[in-house]
Amino acid sequence: MTTPIRTALLGIHAQTSLHPGAGTALGTVDLPIQRERHTHWPIIPGSAIKGVLRDAYRETHLSTENFDPQEYSFEFERTASGGFQEAGSVRQLKPREMADSKRVLNDLFGPPTAKADEFAGALSLTDARILAFPLRSLRGVFAWISCPAVLERLTRDVRLSGWSGTDLQVPELTDGIYAAPSQCACRLPSGEIVLEDSDFAQAGALADEHSQQVHRAAEWIARTVLPEEPEYAATRKRFVEHFVLLSDNDFTHFVRHATEVSARIALNYETKTVKQGALFYQEFLPAETLLYSVALCNESRIRERRSSSRSPFEEWQASLQNIPYLQFGGDESTGKGWCAIRLTTQEVPRA
Repeated sequence: MTTPIRTALLGIHAQTSLHPGAGTALGTVDLPIQRERHTHWPIIPGSAIKGVLRDAYRETHLSTENFDPQEYSFEFERTASGGFQEAGSVRQLKPREMADSKRVLNDLFGPPTAKADEFAGALSLTDARILAFPLRSLRGVFAWISCPAVLERLTRDVRLSGWSGTDLQVPELTDGIYAAPSQCACRLPSGEIVLEDSDFAQAGALADEHSQQVHRAAEWIARTVLPEEPEYAATRKRFVEHFVLLSDNDFTHFVRHATEVSARIALNYETKTVKQGALFYQEFLPAETLLYSVALCNESRIRERRSSSRSPFEEWQASLQNIPYLQFGGDESTGKGWCAIRLTTQEVPRA
């Protein structure tokens, strides 16, 4: 008998500019974002997502008020002051060190770094892939753009996430042509759409058929990937009305060249001039960018059966309901990288 692998789709919607950094570079941009090698589309590495999720989950287990030794991977002793120390040690442990040894945390993410060679965690996360990219529009303020190749890959990843029969079929488009839902708020009276400095025409006689296909895909994304809280209802509605499908080539051009690039400087306090070597350029994914990752939990890696009625994956899934926002990438102190998240384990019924 094989042990099941639990799967889910993790939606990531950027609320502020996002910098999943790639380190330094030799080009014009000193600090670029990470991109896929073969497409140059932006990504957030799975290792970064896993680290952020581990830290967020650990924060929910800092309390030791109802201490149960059975919940921890290692033996602890209570000190005279009311704190805790690992058995055989005299150093009092901090709450974060205690939480890092929580059995459910270790089951999912693996043991702390010092014991990382003992076993692997059950949870795996793929790189977060681009799904929709915000682009300024002459009408409707901005549009979320995507392309057939992105939605084709999403269909494959959705199947990996446990769904079958998901209809994300969309038309192939030639360069300079767009497809959008019939009520698209970005469409001009002439039928064209102007994005950045480029104008795009409709697909002629196939425009109505294309509109229906793109509308179905936009609705599925809105109800499955975007957060489901009531406060997000207007955003889900806006997404469908501002979703525009471009050709693979046009989409790739924009995600390569329409990101935010900011100049960063440090001033000399006395002269108020830029310090030597302190001017650099940094690249960001703009706010409203939508990405997704696939989470897989191989329960055969869980070392011991637990008394809880819920599996570690179910406990993690439940905990994320109380963590609606996470910070990814660099520059947290300047408000960058805050994202709304959603973990979906089954398709939401059509309203």
